[in-house]
Amino acid sequence: MVPQHSPAHSAWRRIQTAWGLPDLAGKGRFVTANLIDSLGNGLVMAFTVVFFVKTTSLSLVAVGAALTAGQLLALPVPPFIGPLLDKYGPRTVVAVGNWVSVAGFIGFLFSHAAWQIVLWQFVVQLGSTAFWMGNSPLIVLVARGVERARWFGFVRALRNVGIGFGGAASAVALSIGTVAGLRAVMVINVVTFAVAGWLVITFRGADTSEAADTGPGEPKPAEPEQAAGEPTGQPSGGYRTVLKDTRYLRLVATNISFAFASTVITVLLAVYAADNLDVGSWIVGVLVVLNTVMVALLQTLASRWIEARRPARVLMLALLFNAAAFVVFGTLLVLPGWAVIAGLLIAMVLYTVAEILGSPPTSELSVVMAPEHLRGRYLGVYQMSWSVGGALAPALLTALLEGGAVLPWVFLTAISVLAVPLVLGIDRRAAATSEAAQGGDVAPVEQLDGDAVG
Repeated sequence: MVPQHSPAHSAWRRIQTAWGLPDLAGKGRFVTANLIDSLGNGLVMAFTVVFFVKTTSLSLVAVGAALTAGQLLALPVPPFIGPLLDKYGPRTVVAVGNWVSVAGFIGFLFSHAAWQIVLWQFVVQLGSTAFWMGNSPLIVLVARGVERARWFGFVRALRNVGIGFGGAASAVALSIGTVAGLRAVMVINVVTFAVAGWLVITFRGADTSEAADTGPGEPKPAEPEQAAGEPTGQPSGGYRTVLKDTRYLRLVATNISFAFASTVITVLLAVYAADNLDVGSWIVGVLVVLNTVMVALLQTLASRWIEARRPARVLMLALLFNAAAFVVFGTLLVLPGWAVIAGLLIAMVLYTVAEILGSPPTSELSVVMAPEHLRGRYLGVYQMSWSVGGALAPALLTALLEGGAVLPWVFLTAISVLAVPLVLGIDRRAAATSEAAQGGDVAPVEQLDGDAVG
């Protein structure tokens, strides 16, 4: 019997298809949890420094150093979260990650000394890392092997919208300027992150079976190349297996290039424009808005295009767009003043297109290239590419800028171009997958029922 659909339902589905949106039916809690996390991150990113400057007696430099120290302490965290992800599953790790962040934000409210800021910033970063390590495999389970690229693109667009609104709300709070107002924003963050964790842990719209990961008729991801002497048909375990999987390590190395590129707006753009280009500081705000709006409006449409193409080719295209953007940024130094504004806009468009193209396939491949029973450990290694890139980029890029205004752009162009050969064949599928390997000792799975929310 053919299911009947109401005209309103059919019209909404046509809109979803046209805009590259995934099927959201029954996924309301998952979508809401991601939106809350994005709003909260937008708030925190925009006002944490000011919060501590206003609520403590510490100087701006001391606050900045304490926050940086807390982030650095969290760098080795991903390999420890990986086994927990394998043991308890992504839904639990994501929910607990939100609640760990809640503990950190509560600690922020009672912090007065630098060491307290370091401690609670570490806790917040611990929760954030757990959330992001668990969220990608959870997206794969939510997608059930269908519209995966759309789901990753949708979550990315949702994150940009949430961060934009969160930043705007934070700006309103900062304009009030009172300590009570800042504390109220932090309390709101505590409540919303706690709710997000509850939404995830009570979500029943995913299925952790292998069939859900690969989808009907889709070949399963290749297992890591087996070391000589290992018995066949038995799943190997531990980080030793991950480090032997050279194909996955190529993905990790490629993502370091994207990690460095992702810091351009926050680390490089403002100081480069202010100190080296004869333009007003207003242009930086325009470029940031352009980036945010493009991602919010075009990410899902691009995901519709991406899903019909091989991930490796899309990644190559993203790397080349990044390289082109960095070349344009660097050549602005020799352009006349009237052309610099146009050049900045062109460079930002190229940069944003690279971001839109690169995000869905890297996130998807980081999950589907990993064998299910070691997925957490694989993601622990993958997450280190973001952690290392994010930690090294501020120091390295600013040092290069100090040595010469063109040097950071040369470096970013070079690592983008050098990453292109790494993605060749990275998405190849195994000709045959051992069924015995799938039937070995795997992590406990969550059997999740349908969710009526959404």
